[in-house]
Amino acid sequence: MSLIVEHLSKKFGDRVAVEDLSFEIPKPGIFAFLGTNGAGKSTSIRMILGMLSKDTGSVTWNGKPLDLMKDTVGYLAEERGLYPKYNIMEQMYYFASLKGLKKKQAAPEIDYLFKRLRIEEYKKMKAEQLSKGNQQKVQLAAALLCNPEIIILDEPLSGLDPVNADIFKSIIREERDAGKYIIMSSHQMETIEEFCEDLVLLHHGKVVMDGNLNEIKRKRGRENLTIKADKPITELAQRCGLTLVEETPNGSSFKVSSEENAENMLKAMIENGINIIRFDLREPSLHELFVEKCGGDVNEG
Repeated sequence: MSLIVEHLSKKFGDRVAVEDLSFEIPKPGIFAFLGTNGAGKSTSIRMILGMLSKDTGSVTWNGKPLDLMKDTVGYLAEERGLYPKYNIMEQMYYFASLKGLKKKQAAPEIDYLFKRLRIEEYKKMKAEQLSKGNQQKVQLAAALLCNPEIIILDEPLSGLDPVNADIFKSIIREERDAGKYIIMSSHQMETIEEFCEDLVLLHHGKVVMDGNLNEIKRKRGRENLTIKADKPITELAQRCGLTLVEETPNGSSFKVSSEENAENMLKAMIENGINIIRFDLREPSLHELFVEKCGGDVNEG
């Protein structure tokens, strides 16, 4: 089984929101769907789900067009959507009914999900009485009703405190280990690196990077060097061909054109009697790749 998105495009008037988006999720796991704000992620997700018409392209699941009336899909939208004045259980039963479940069928599943998310005590409360984090837990439970095969999580950890973020992460891992096909969209690059092997990065509606993250990093090589020492090293680094990126209390960051440059710097520091506290040569992080590909538009509105 696989989820295949081919040549999705969408215009709003003269503005191109998404242009020729294609990717495949050939096996269970977590796939990263990334981009700056306004890059076309939410538009793409809505087209994948059939909530928005597409100008071109197709979405197939197990060789057939994805059909939300037949295929089980869970969706946690970035725009949270509980009804503030209504009882939580009434809303859960309503969401279950949209997926074809009657109350008797839904009740034990809701109990199980609420226990996993540690929100059993809020069942009889109105949504407006819950914190934003607990409302988010309720909506994740709603997304996981009916044990969906495909799960789409749009900024699932946004606004969560560390305790609730860890609860969400543990559940995402459980769903992954249960063989689910999960698409995760997030601006938290460390979380994406923690969970995802493959990704697509959108910028202004176009794919600017895609593939296996580890392979992308390997091709770039170890080009980032962080040094912390007991003496100033900037002038010595320049003589060794390193390019200063930034200086922080935790050390100085440099770009290196080759590992030989880094080795020369290490030898020079030793020869000059400089005490080395940290010397870390590494591949670029996803955060650095994101900023490079998107022109620094990480906080674009």
